[in-house]
Amino acid sequence: MQKYICSVCGYEYDPEVGDPDNGIEAGMAFEDLSEDWICPVCGAEKDQFEPEE
Repeated sequence: MQKYICSVCGYEYDPEVGDPDNGIEAGMAFEDLSEDWICPVCGAEKDQFEPEE
């Protein structure tokens, strides 16, 4: 699964880890996150993330 990077703060969303502090289980693809999910570090919206190269 593709990792995504926050273009504001550099946080990496890794689908193999998820975002357990915010109720996102491991295995959740970035595309499947709700549209109101925000970066757990800086609060940037989902559209501020870019695929890791």
